[in-house]
Amino acid sequence: MRGSNILPLRRSANWQVHNVGHSASEMHAKDLSTERGIWNVTIPDNALVLGSSQNEDVVDLVACAQANVDVVHRRTGGGAVYLATGEHLWVDVVVPRGDDLWSDDVVISSHWLGDAWSRVLTSCGLSDLSVHRRGLEPATWSRLVCFAGAGPGEVLIKGRKVVGISQRRTQDAARFQCFIHRRWRPEEFVPLLALPRPTVAEMRDLVAVVDHEPTQLLAAFVAELNELQP
Repeated sequence: MRGSNILPLRRSANWQVHNVGHSASEMHAKDLSTERGIWNVTIPDNALVLGSSQNEDVVDLVACAQANVDVVHRRTGGGAVYLATGEHLWVDVVVPRGDDLWSDDVVISSHWLGDAWSRVLTSCGLSDLSVHRRGLEPATWSRLVCFAGAGPGEVLIKGRKVVGISQRRTQDAARFQCFIHRRWRPEEFVPLLALPRPTVAEMRDLVAVVDHEPTQLLAAFVAELNELQP
């Protein structure tokens, strides 16, 4: 699954794969190892995850409680993401400072990751993929809903986001939080948001789903990262 759209990279260490089952709140609060690693996250309950700059006034807390949806804060920016149990793939990728994949430039630092996801999804039969290589590109509802806009390294299919990537950096490492919808149910998501909010119709075309088994996607992704060497 090697592609010609990025330069060969020297692998400085093997990727350690961790399969974890935590709540969304526990996982976002967790400080991961600063070694190269891939964290495959499975959550037990549905969650609405808010970006670091968002307050709970953007959600309808009563509706979330009635739907048994946890309201969670993450330490990366962007809009809200709805996590439906069993209907997404959540993978965190950790790159230590000084690694061959490290970049001090936050705009280009996730391009290699978007390229890797693009090759994986191409191998799964998807086409018309593109990797967003500019800074944050806002849209009408992007301050509220993460998948409405496009950020560095994220993968799109004809303008619809298929891989969302947020980045959390410390002095020791970068943590790229990657998210793919296997199902997309805006009729469940929209009522959890406070007014003003988009309509279900406005939300429906924001997302491109990947209807593949998570184990298949994860295996292809791990194999792709392990090929990032001369």
